[in-house]
Amino acid sequence: MDFELSEEHRLVRDTVRKLAREKVAPRAAEIDWSGTYPEDIFQLFKEQGLLGLVFPEEYGGSGLGTLALCVAVEEVAKVCSNSALILLLTRLPTMPIQLAGSRSQKSYWLRGVAEGRFRGAFALTEPEAGSDVAAIRTTAVRDGKAYVLNGTKRFITGATVADFIIVFAKTAPDAGSAGISCFLVEKGTAGLAIGKADQKMGMRGIPTTEVILENCCIPYENRVGREHDGFKIAMQSLATVRPIVGARGLGLAEGALDYAIAYAKMRHTFGKPIAEHQGLQFMMADLVTRIEAARWLVYHAAWLVDRRGYDRDHTPYLSIAKAFATDMAVAASSDCLQILGGTGYMDGVLTERFYRDAKQLQLVEGTNQIHRLIIARGLLEGIFQYG
Repeated sequence: MDFELSEEHRLVRDTVRKLAREKVAPRAAEIDWSGTYPEDIFQLFKEQGLLGLVFPEEYGGSGLGTLALCVAVEEVAKVCSNSALILLLTRLPTMPIQLAGSRSQKSYWLRGVAEGRFRGAFALTEPEAGSDVAAIRTTAVRDGKAYVLNGTKRFITGATVADFIIVFAKTAPDAGSAGISCFLVEKGTAGLAIGKADQKMGMRGIPTTEVILENCCIPYENRVGREHDGFKIAMQSLATVRPIVGARGLGLAEGALDYAIAYAKMRHTFGKPIAEHQGLQFMMADLVTRIEAARWLVYHAAWLVDRRGYDRDHTPYLSIAKAFATDMAVAASSDCLQILGGTGYMDGVLTERFYRDAKQLQLVEGTNQIHRLIIARGLLEGIFQYG
């Protein structure tokens, strides 16, 4: 059992850490208050080859896998959660293609994302269907050598800049989850419209919007995988992203604690730095303990995904990593704000931004309540083995 990162992974960590501190951190506050997609950060990641970390070499990537992407996301999230999400979005909309796409789809779209020529979005959630995926109402009707899509998707991250959108729709509306299929809709397709950006509490730099499909006609070849396999494709794709979401929480918590410690060493009360007060030391000790626990859960989950461990027998472990790390991030952002007192609550202070951004992590890629159901199911079905 090796608890050390490989030399390649350490190189990724050190490179991204330096890049995040020198290039991303100075932009983080502006990205938040402007609510504008940070195109300069995307281009920076492209120039540094970070958009292809998770892709096999045959598709233009570095072949370093999910663990490398998690390490990069963690480092960026220490200073800017919005920018970290750019890296995550190299995986979520491409995994359906990698899992079930044709050879030509993989060669064209995966290579395009790895090289920074294309960006994607993942459209599953709808106004009346979030955690209950089987309840989606978007339809896809076969029409000769095409499919006609109709429906509305909601809270779709990155749709405003996407060159393609992975859309899940019912090809057999009365079949529940067994009637869902997966499609790739290209930017500019007639009948595809992107709604206005949502006004959010946090994560303002990466817009979420509605995606509206009105008689949107796409070629038969743009179906991803077999007809009616969409539910399986969606679930496995989401499973592979859970450690990456966990890495966002891990990095955010580390960044918040670093900031709180620096402040606690500087701020004096009762004649000494507040870092010397036992009550705050206990808080910081508890935080770093939870951070280290989250790190190994996240890294282990990434290790599993890199070994194709995203089927039903492994998803409880992925859910544990996601739920624990993101719950920890929310608690850490709150505690670190508390260490700063009133200062931490002020607009423009890093702890205030992290506090707002952290909450999103408990909601995306499956709410943490859904993950607890997955974990409990695994426990009751005997998936977990102890000793």
